[in-house]
Amino acid sequence: MINVKSSQDIEYMRMAGRLVAECHELLAEAIKPGITTLELDKMAEDYFKKNGAVPTFLGYQGFPNSICASINGEVVHGIPNHRRLEEGDIIAIDLGATLNGFVGDAARTHGVGNISETAKKLIDVTRESFFKGIAFARQGYRLSDVSHAIQCYVEANGFSVVRDYVGHGIGREMHEDPPIPNFGKPGHGPRLCQGMCLAIEPMVNVGNYDVEVLDNDWTVVTTDGSLSAHYENTIVVTGESEPEILTML
Repeated sequence: MINVKSSQDIEYMRMAGRLVAECHELLAEAIKPGITTLELDKMAEDYFKKNGAVPTFLGYQGFPNSICASINGEVVHGIPNHRRLEEGDIIAIDLGATLNGFVGDAARTHGVGNISETAKKLIDVTRESFFKGIAFARQGYRLSDVSHAIQCYVEANGFSVVRDYVGHGIGREMHEDPPIPNFGKPGHGPRLCQGMCLAIEPMVNVGNYDVEVLDNDWTVVTTDGSLSAHYENTIVVTGESEPEILTML
């Protein structure tokens, strides 16, 4: 069942979303060659707790950290560790905060120092595909209209959309109905209406879309070893006008 949020619910989600956006900016400034993903994780955890929020990911279904840190060919759910980032890496940071009982969730992919032209294009296309998708996140459109727009943009730029992992509804829980694929034919799925809160999150590979899970039971990687990028925001459908992005400043 899709939970339509009240105006008070949405206000609480704005507050959680703002913390998420601020934390992403904090980490973006810290991402440089030599820093470890565990150091980034500690920064995020401290920031949320200092501001009265709970790191949503910490302990979620047993996940051991406050952020997901996925490097190069890691698609999602990378576990922070003592690995130091190197010049030319790309890193996707996914994080969430729970405040007043509601969740904000967003992901960004960053280059570490100087990166390849392919990596730059991948990051840019992944981000832009999100905005192509949410152009259809308006009252009256179908959910798959969002999915289709994302897929078309990504594939037109020569990349592939991950099939095995999708976006989701969001509110009091991080993962609520409906699941939101980043691919598919238009005109299908639930009709969007005002007050729906959605986490739209394209995951895009340079190579094919096949992925697998490592032995740690969390980290998802591309099977062909190609680079992958991730971009996500929590949004609310406002009606026939553009959706409101809750996790951007």
